[in-house]
Amino acid sequence: MKVIFDTVSAKCSKVVTKTYSTSFSLGIRFLDKTHREAIYSIYGFVRLADEIVDSFHDYDKPTLLYKFKRDCYEAIEEKISLNPILNAFQKVVNQYQIKRELIDLFLESMEMDLKKEEYTPQKYDRYILGSAQVVGLMCLQVFVKGDNERYEQLKESAMKLGSAFQKVNFLRDLKADYYLLSRSYFPGVDLSTFSINEKLLIEQEIAAEFDAALNGIRQLPKSSRRGVYLAYIYYKKLFDKIKKKTANQIMNERIRISNSHKFVLMLSSVFRSRYYGI
Repeated sequence: MKVIFDTVSAKCSKVVTKTYSTSFSLGIRFLDKTHREAIYSIYGFVRLADEIVDSFHDYDKPTLLYKFKRDCYEAIEEKISLNPILNAFQKVVNQYQIKRELIDLFLESMEMDLKKEEYTPQKYDRYILGSAQVVGLMCLQVFVKGDNERYEQLKESAMKLGSAFQKVNFLRDLKADYYLLSRSYFPGVDLSTFSINEKLLIEQEIAAEFDAALNGIRQLPKSSRRGVYLAYIYYKKLFDKIKKKTANQIMNERIRISNSHKFVLMLSSVFRSRYYGI
């Protein structure tokens, strides 16, 4: 029976999530049980695509990504894949009617990472849309369970949150992106002379997106609100640490939050969410 393979596939996505992201895993634990499998499956899909473009340097990345994309669409169409991560993802796509456009945009951004892009403001916005905002929208479709009116109501704030998370990641990973992967996402910024003023402008942009996203988090269904809020708290704390660093420090170290501190944040978010009615 395929249900056994579907169970195995979902467990594979959960293992991928827990192996690659302790912070994301913590957020999922605060979601209602009915959401967890679907969100693990979305993350597993996203993570595999990321690994192709970020990590598999000794392999033919364009061919691997092409096969992954082809197999993804085939899995969605046929409602099965022998790749357990894609099998889990197709189940979520078909169950929650996740729009093909969101998947297209995500994979387009992954393809952009294979090229030595000179990011104009337009290309930057397009990359953020595909690499982060549409992932938030995939999750939102799960959270609202087919309620299109609520989806449209929360769509903009979900996109703001995804954008803020991605830009924090950009600042956190500046050293690796620039020195190891030869990438520079921020348009008009020469990272060889990255200045405090440039850093402040980026931070102002992120802070505004965090503020805009919080109102949307408060309006999420109760089943998903606390899990998303925990992710918000984690990234906000990471952002606060980044803001305290100089431009030179950001270029020469990766800012982290320890696992023990993540646990403290988890407990803190419980009390704060109750206090703020989240």
